[in-house]
Amino acid sequence: MKPVNRRHFMKGSLVAAASAPFLQGTAGATVQTALTTGPHRIIDTHVYLSRWPGRRLPGDEPKALVASLRQQQVAQGWTGSFDALLHKDVGAVNYRLAEECARHGEGLLLPFGTVNPTLPDWEEDLRRCHEEFHMPGIRLHPNYHHYDLEDPEFSRLLRLAQERKLLVQIVAWMEDERVQIQGLQTPLVNLHPLAALLEGLPEARVMVLNGFISLGSVRLPWQRFRKLKNFAFDLAMLEQLMGLRVLIDAVGVDHVAFGSYSPMFYFESALLKLRESDLSPAESAVVLNGNAQRLLSRS
Repeated sequence: MKPVNRRHFMKGSLVAAASAPFLQGTAGATVQTALTTGPHRIIDTHVYLSRWPGRRLPGDEPKALVASLRQQQVAQGWTGSFDALLHKDVGAVNYRLAEECARHGEGLLLPFGTVNPTLPDWEEDLRRCHEEFHMPGIRLHPNYHHYDLEDPEFSRLLRLAQERKLLVQIVAWMEDERVQIQGLQTPLVNLHPLAALLEGLPEARVMVLNGFISLGSVRLPWQRFRKLKNFAFDLAMLEQLMGLRVLIDAVGVDHVAFGSYSPMFYFESALLKLRESDLSPAESAVVLNGNAQRLLSRS
C-alpha cells in the first residue's frame, strides 16, 4: 500500500466532506455564527511567507496565500518568514518580510519578525523590528537557533520585548518529528521553564505556537499557564479527539487563540478542530478573534 502523508490524508478527508456544507449541525452553526457576528471575523495568529526549506507548499506565493485567507474570512494574519529558520542575516529576513506584507498583504498580513539571541548584536534586530518595521511582535524559533528557554539571553529577550510592549511568539515545533527530513531534524522545544519565567514578567505578552500534538504528549504546568494574564497557545498542531476542548479545559478559554499554520497545514484543518470540539458561541468567538485582539491591543 502506498503511504499516505498528513497533507494527502487531510485533502482526502476534506474532499469527502465537501459533498455537504462544511459548517453544518450544531457545532458548525456555532462556528459560523462566530464568523459572521464577530467584530473582526478570524484573526489567524500563525501564518508564514517565503519557502519551506523541505519542499514547495501549495499556496506559498504571497498573492495565493492572501486570496486563500480572505476566502476563509480571515481579517488579519500574523505572519512570520520561513527564511527565519536557516538564514543567518536575520535583519534581511525581517526587511523582506515587512516589505512583502506591505506589498502583497492587502492590509491582511501583519509581519512578525524574528530575533536570534545567539547571534551578535541581536538587540539591534529587536530594535529594528519595533522602531523601523513597526512590527507588533516577534516570532522565535529556539530549536532551529540552538538555545533553550533556560538560556539567560532568552530571559533577557523577554524582558526587552516586554519593555517595548512587543508580543512574543515561541514556535515549539515546525514539523512533527515523525515526518521531519533528515537534514532538518529538530526536537520539540522544552516549554517547562516558560511558566516560571512569565510569572516574573507579568506584563510580557507571549504565545506558544505548535506546542504539542496532544496534551498527553507533554507534561506541562497547565494550572500555572492558566493563571497568566497575557498568554495563549495556538491550536494548529492539536490532533487528539476533541483536542481543543481538552486544551480549553486545561488552561481556560482565554488562553487559546486560532492559528492555522498556513500554508504548511490546510486552513480547513484548523476550522475542523473548532467544529468537532463542541464550543459555545462565546467560546468560538473568543478563540477565533477575541484573545488575539486582547493580546495585540495591550499597551
